This record gives sequence, C-alpha cells and structure tokens, in this order.
Amino acid sequence: MRILIATAGSQGDVAPYIGLGRRLAQAGHEVSLATHTTFETAARHAGLGFRALPVDPRSELASDRGQRLLRAGAGPLAVAELLRMGRRFMPALGRGILEAVRHGTDLLLLAATTAPLGQAVAEAHDLPSAGVFLQPLYPTGEFLPVVAGTSASLGRRGNLLAGHTAQLAVDRLFAPAVRDLRRQLGLPARTAAGLRRRHARQAWPVLHGFSPSVVPRPADWAPSARVSGYWWPHTPADWQPPAQLADFLRAGPPPVYVGFGSLVVADPGRLGEVITAALRTARLRAVVQRGWSGLSVESRDVLVVDEVPHAWLFPRMAAVVHHAGAGTTAAGLRAGVPAVPVPAQLDATFWATRLTALGVSPGPVPLRRLSAERLAVGLRRAVDEPAYRVRAREVADRIGAEDGAADVLELAARISAG
Repeated sequence: MRILIATAGSQGDVAPYIGLGRRLAQAGHEVSLATHTTFETAARHAGLGFRALPVDPRSELASDRGQRLLRAGAGPLAVAELLRMGRRFMPALGRGILEAVRHGTDLLLLAATTAPLGQAVAEAHDLPSAGVFLQPLYPTGEFLPVVAGTSASLGRRGNLLAGHTAQLAVDRLFAPAVRDLRRQLGLPARTAAGLRRRHARQAWPVLHGFSPSVVPRPADWAPSARVSGYWWPHTPADWQPPAQLADFLRAGPPPVYVGFGSLVVADPGRLGEVITAALRTARLRAVVQRGWSGLSVESRDVLVVDEVPHAWLFPRMAAVVHHAGAGTTAAGLRAGVPAVPVPAQLDATFWATRLTALGVSPGPVPLRRLSAERLAVGLRRAVDEPAYRVRAREVADRIGAEDGAADVLELAARISAG
C-alpha cells in the first residue's frame, strides 16, 4: 500500500515521522514523506520517498515573525503570533499536500500541522486518512491545553473550556486556507465546527505518538483517539560518532548535554555565555549542540557538536539540558537520564511540567528567566541527587517495553486488507 505521511514544522515535527515511515516500509508498504526540503536527505536515507512542501522552517523561525513568536512564549499571545505567522503560508501548504497526494496515495497520515488541510484533500480524493499527532491537542478536563504556558489547573470544567478555546484559535489559523482549498476541490463549504462534528461521526482515527507512561490517555477523549507510544527517529545502522566526540567521552566522566534543537534565539552569543558560566560554576564537562541557533561555548571541558543522534548520545550523558520540545523530551526519557528543561514557547512548558511530575527533573528553568546561577543549580541537582536518575531509569524501562508504531501498523494493515 502507498502511504503518504504529511507533516510541517521544525526538526521535532518531522524526525518521529521518518522513524514511523521506516517501520511502515519495513512492514512492506511503499512510504513517502511530504514535508520541507530541509528534511529530504534524512527521509531518503531512511529509505522513504519524498514529496516537497513549501516553506523553510529555519528561515521562518529566524525571521522577525519567528522571533516575535519566541518572545511571546506560550499562552494567548503566542497563539496570536502563530496565527499571524501561519496564515502567510497555509494556502501554499494546502496546495503542496494536494500535489503530494496526486503522485499516488492509498492512505494519508496527517500530523496536527497538516490535518485540517489534508482532511480536505483526502475527502476530495476519497482517500482513507488518519491523524498521527505528537501532542495531546484534544480538549480535556484533565489538564490545560499544551499551549497554555502554565502548569496550573483550572479544574475539570475550566481545563475543558480552555481546551475548546485553544481549539477555536487553531480553527482560525486554518480556516481561510481550508475554505479556499475546499472551494478549489469542489467540496461543499463547511465550518470548522461542522467538520469536527462530521469527523466525530465518522470516528476519524487519531493515533498519538507519545507514551501513555508520560501522558496517560484522558478518559474524556473520544474512543477514536488513542495514545500509542513514541515513534522513534531513524538512526542509520552504520552511523559512527566523530572521532573527536568519541575521544572526548573517553577522556573523563560522563558529561552533560546542552542543546536547544530547532529553537532560534535572537542572541545566541549571550546564551552561549550563560551556558559557559553555568557549566563553569557547576564544574561539569559538557557536549553542546550548535542547533539552529548556532550555539558556541569556549571551554576546554566543552565539546561543541553538530547534529548527533540523540538515541546514541543521550545514554552517555549524566544529564540533559534542552528546550523541552516533544521529540527531545522523548529522547531524554528513552535514555533514562535526568533532565533540566529550559522551556521557551508553545508546548514546551507542558512537557517540562511532565518531566518534573515524573520525577526525572528538579524542575524547569524557563528561557526568559535563564541565568548561569539557576542553570548551574539545576544541573548540580540533576547530577548529584540519585533519585532523579533512579526515576529516569524506571520511566525508560516502561517506555522501552512499548511499541508506539504497532497501532499505526495495525491501522495500515486493516485499511490495506479492505
């Protein structure tokens, strides 16, 4: 069966789907990934076909619009910035998904960033489709929306109301592009609420690529929404670490990792200075990943690296400092190492709160309040207090027993069988 996975966003919005696509291909399906050209090489190295979608996410995040989103952090202001940022390229994204499907598709799997547009394309082509989401986006009374930017609870009714409010904001983001795409495809006009009711009646399946050990499935979700488990990024079997990295790891005790992935900060030089001072104060060796911000740290006890598979690197670390993106959070949990999250925007506060609640972190150090002293204190606690590592290993054992791709494989097999 020809399966197309469509996703849009940064590294953390794409890498899990490359791993998922690899699993589907190993099961005998012909799998292609539709996303930004930035990720074409990674997709092809995993043995997947590739179909290009518009927009360069790194350039967008580095632009004035992207920096306004970073300054907004999370909550209503961040959602408003996301609306302004997203509306510019949503029509082109819809056209890109339509073109990708025309190359031959039997099943369309849609990330949250492509679902409203992809559902219209699937409807027009009478294609089976399903959601494959990386965050718990459906409204629930059990916790606030992932973009709320706070770990507080408003109670079941308040949380649920906030969830529906966030859903309305997402509808506003996609509405103009979905309306135009449906008109182009000759589909009847429908409101976002009408489309949701239609999908609910059809029990449109949504499989979530995070562990139920990290976020248990909310009891008030529809039966068609499942929490499947993580979809792990693909690491080539022949991958070997650079000699400089292997030598650095052998030269002393396990270092800590510091990296902010696809986060693009306005002043990477200042962030590098804070990290340098924190590591010096905490008296720790470190591997620092440049990431999309181009971080640089000058110290004989620090090695600065480009992209290294987290599945290989993190188990060799004493602790990990990261921006609390969904994918990096998952990689740290899988490795069984303590974490010091530095949440900056959108869903990062949600994942940082989960790490703390799981007992694998002494607590977040938000980017807007980041200082060398705060980071050093968090690092020393994560490294020195055994309870965090013990708990991290317990969570890793539970996650290791799960097979997040199994639900997706079963869905594909069922659809393929007719």
